Parts: sequence; structure tokens; C-alpha cells
Amino acid sequence: MFSPTPAEIQGLIAHVDQAIYNHERWYDDLVTTLVCRLSYDEKDVDDEAFRKCRFGQWLYGDGERMLREHPSFPAIEGQHKRMHQLAARLLRNAAAGTPTALGDYEVFASTLRHMRLEASTLKRELEDLRSNLDPLTGANNRIHLLTFLRGLQALVKRQVMPCSVVMVDLDHFKAINDTHGHLAGDRVLVATARYAMNHLRPYDKVFRYGGEEFVVCMQNAGVELALLVIDRLREGLAKTPIYHNEVLTHVTASCGIAAVDPEVSVEESIERADQAMYTAKAAGRNCSRTWESSHPAD
Repeated sequence: MFSPTPAEIQGLIAHVDQAIYNHERWYDDLVTTLVCRLSYDEKDVDDEAFRKCRFGQWLYGDGERMLREHPSFPAIEGQHKRMHQLAARLLRNAAAGTPTALGDYEVFASTLRHMRLEASTLKRELEDLRSNLDPLTGANNRIHLLTFLRGLQALVKRQVMPCSVVMVDLDHFKAINDTHGHLAGDRVLVATARYAMNHLRPYDKVFRYGGEEFVVCMQNAGVELALLVIDRLREGLAKTPIYHNEVLTHVTASCGIAAVDPEVSVEESIERADQAMYTAKAAGRNCSRTWESSHPAD
């Protein structure tokens, strides 16, 4: 699952920028070699040329392991390798005095365009991802929450799948800030968000709603399944030690769950989850309640 932190995304964007620049410099040198009939660099005709160029060193470097989880990676990898194989053929033919066939050059140019498109698309996607994340926790920010929920509601209306929304509120969070300071509180928020994102299903989305509140949007999960998943998450979070300046703390959460109802607005579904969360607070905290159980039908 591709879920880097905002700081990691910023680093990836900078690295992609540098890699694209390095690739442009390599292409300039290639054109100069071909046009001026210079001796080629042996590494450019090596079978592993795609790994040895500076773009390839970045693409396959240990520092970019998380990028391999991004769906663009296989396409960039394939186009880049193919481009180097075609470039090696052009260089060998030029060195042997063999005229470059128009078809060979067109295939090379097409592969080059596709690789550049994939790289620039990756950069744009990383920039979009950065703008969609809460800068502190790395969870999705609330700006796109309603849009995402409306997409889930459309699935519910078409009877494709049930979906649920969950309000998660950290218990006694003010006491953590008052006792240990706001930096400790920030550490708790970050740890909570990362724990949730790492332990929920890949297609569940975590949004920071505000303060110490998070919203979890769960597709293909009715209320009963959502309760099962959230209780497992809540229990695991309560057992997870969180350190700040060598001070150990634990945090618990109260959770409210509501179905994404096709007959009411998504704002109303969030409000129902919020009401269920307050029912969990009233029940003693560190527990979960559903809106249906909190508001039984007459």
C-alpha cells in the first residue's frame, strides 16, 4: 500500500524533479553524440544501461523503495528500460556508419515520450497527494471527505455494496496536552493516524476531521463488519505504546459507526456517526457504538 508521510512525499517530489533533470541531460548528450558522430560512452550500450544512468540509479535506489508500491512504477520501469535498449541500437549503428532507419528512430522517440509522460504524471500525482494530506498526521484532510463519501453513497444507491462511516475521537486528549505538552499531543495524533492507516484495509480511508477527531470511510462494509474492524483497531491502538521524549503514554478512542444511508445526505450520515461516538463516550469511553443501536427504530 502506497502511503508515505507528507515529508516523505515532499522528498519524493524533489527526487523525481532531479531525476527528470538528469534524464534530460542524458538525452542532450545522446543527441550530441549522434549528430556530431562522437564516440559513445560504453555504459550507454551496456545491457544494464537502464540501471547505470543517473535516472536509473534513482529509480532502483534503496531510497526509493516506497515508490515501487506506486502504480506508475512498472510503466516507468518498462519504458525506461526499453528506451535504453533502443538508444544503444542507435549508438551502435551510428558508430558503425550505418544510417539510422526512420522506423528505429520513431520507435525510440515514441518510447521516450511515453517515459517522460509517465514520469511527469507521477510527479503530478505526488503533488496532488501532498495537497490532499493533513500536514501533521499524514491522514487525508477533510477537504475531500464529502466528495469521497458521496462516491460511496453512489455505490450504496446502486446496491453495489454497503458502506459505513466511523467517527473516532481520542479519549482524554486534553489531559495529554495539559500534562505532557502540545508536542506530545501532536505525537499521539501522528501515531494514531499511522496506526489506523497501517492496520485498516487498503481501501479504507482515514481523514483527520479536526482536533483529535478522525473519520474512517469504509467501503464494502455494513455496520456489523465495520464494528468488527473498528473494534479490532481500537483494541490494538489501546495496547500500542507511544513515546515522546522517552515518556510513555497510551491512548484510547471512542468510536461511532453509521451506515452510509442512500436516503439521507452524507452530512447526515457523518452526524449519525458523531452521535454514536458520543454514546460511546457516555458508556465509559474506549468502546464503539453504532447509530442503529443508539437510535433503535420505534
